[in-house]
Amino acid sequence: MCGIVGYTGPRQAYPVILKGLKRLEYRGYDSSGVALLHNGQLNVYKKKGKVADLEEMMIGKSLEATIGIGHTRWATHGEPSDRNAHPHSSKSGRLAMIHNGIIENYALIKQELLNKGYSFTSDTDTEVLLNFIEDIHQHIESGSLEEALRIALKRVSGAYCILLIDQNDPETIIAARKGSPLVIGIGKGEHFLASDASPIIEYTKEVVYVNDYELAIVKPDELILKNLGNEKITPFITKLDMELAAIEKGGYEHFMIKEIFEQPSTIYDCLRGRLDAAAGMIRMAGVDNHIEQLTNANRIMIVACGTSWHAGLVAEYIIEELCRIPVEVEYASEFRYRNPIVNKGDVIIAISQSGETADTLVALEKAKENGAFIFGIVNAVGSSIARLSNAGAYTHAGPEIGVASTKAFTGQLAVLMMVALTIAHHKKTITQERYQALLNELQDIPEKVAAILKNAEALRKMADKYKDASDFLFLGRGYNFPIALEGALKLKEISYIHAEGYPAAEMKHGPIALVDENLPVVFIATNDLYHEKIISNMQEIKARKGKIISIITEGDTTSPKLSHDYFTIPPVDELIAPILTVIPLQLLSYYVGIAKGIDVDKPRNLAKSVTVE
Repeated sequence: MCGIVGYTGPRQAYPVILKGLKRLEYRGYDSSGVALLHNGQLNVYKKKGKVADLEEMMIGKSLEATIGIGHTRWATHGEPSDRNAHPHSSKSGRLAMIHNGIIENYALIKQELLNKGYSFTSDTDTEVLLNFIEDIHQHIESGSLEEALRIALKRVSGAYCILLIDQNDPETIIAARKGSPLVIGIGKGEHFLASDASPIIEYTKEVVYVNDYELAIVKPDELILKNLGNEKITPFITKLDMELAAIEKGGYEHFMIKEIFEQPSTIYDCLRGRLDAAAGMIRMAGVDNHIEQLTNANRIMIVACGTSWHAGLVAEYIIEELCRIPVEVEYASEFRYRNPIVNKGDVIIAISQSGETADTLVALEKAKENGAFIFGIVNAVGSSIARLSNAGAYTHAGPEIGVASTKAFTGQLAVLMMVALTIAHHKKTITQERYQALLNELQDIPEKVAAILKNAEALRKMADKYKDASDFLFLGRGYNFPIALEGALKLKEISYIHAEGYPAAEMKHGPIALVDENLPVVFIATNDLYHEKIISNMQEIKARKGKIISIITEGDTTSPKLSHDYFTIPPVDELIAPILTVIPLQLLSYYVGIAKGIDVDKPRNLAKSVTVE
């Protein structure tokens, strides 16, 4: 969840690290800090709050250094504070370290160190691990910090990505990872280290993705990779397919609204080269090369968290309808602990924007051990889930910086729809006419999303009207029920308004007790199989004086009469409708958050890539 940056080379390290921290702030923004090494002097500066608070504090400080590490934190152990901020210094002051992850057995190690006379200045597991490394370093015969780190990591359990510097070694950063991402950028006589590629792309496009249980010894002109057995590994250099403009706001006030408005192009990029409606075909190498495993699946289990879990719920409806394969959708955090029944012949579809979600990764490892076929749907190229999967498909949504996922979600829906259509066509569980009609509909989606976005101002006005509500209810049926859940999640994330999503028919089994003249109720009421039923649900809310906001299909003359406010979307097949119906809910959440004065790119207590369990 935290963002880490490191640099060693001829440049001044602080400007590189500071810019990198700003680009990684979506991963955590409770506190931040840097450690800079110059002429044998190790200076550590850290501050509670956002990176801008650190930057202000650094004015007038000694910043000269050509090696350094930096960190922006999402708090796990210890409240957000100056003393719990990273980097942490060892007891001797010789070492400084930053860490992304959780050391699960830190309490046991801490007690060992307390018994040896160590004291601690923070509440973090990171400070415990650092002093554990130093204690080992002081007692091993080799005297190698690298060896001390290796010994320490064999003792700890949990997840980590570590960057470590030693004031007696003015050029070297030692790094290690397990369960938390690390990418190393290769420049000319310099190296850049970070949680993801966004701080690196400005300087180089050649990177190495470090794998679990690997150590990296990084100097300006040398990169050595080793495993925990001290065996050297040949680094595999990858070229980044990312442009600097993709991680900048480009004139928009926030990344979130930029990413919402990018969706016509990101969905098009997702479909491009895969969907050819005129030729009546879909080409997806990850599906085509493994079509037998997919079509012969005993069942499909979809594993995901948060917004990606909502995409999985939509996929459950679509796959069962088109492919006639039973589908289960699991929260990764629950799946990994409940001893699920997974057998050979099962297909696990893992959905994750970052490809680094810790719970999802552990769940996949467990399923793979049991012989399941893993199909990954991720956005981040080279991510851990992408490498763990037997096959998969990228969403090609580009970097998503806003903490609340928008364009990644619609990309996931587009990919899932293409996967379902390909399986159904191969199994012949769908007629050729229906298949062709859905191809045509899917190909038209980017244009229809653009049409929705042209009317965004109407949702801004709606948001101003309802921004002071204390609660919201979101209701949908069928394919749009998961979109009700997603709409409620977005509003909670971005506006801090309590919101709940329900199947509309379940309203009278409890939630209707909440309805009064102050409660906004958002209906997703498009023209589909359920339209008459959802109209009845709207009548029930209206009879109890609830404030009805509806997302409806153009030409619907019934819903507007029941609604206090409504927003129309273009006509679309009900299977594909979720890609459209979610767009107004994203905009509504954004504009409510803005009206309430909230930093929508960095909502409180949240972070983008959940790399801790």
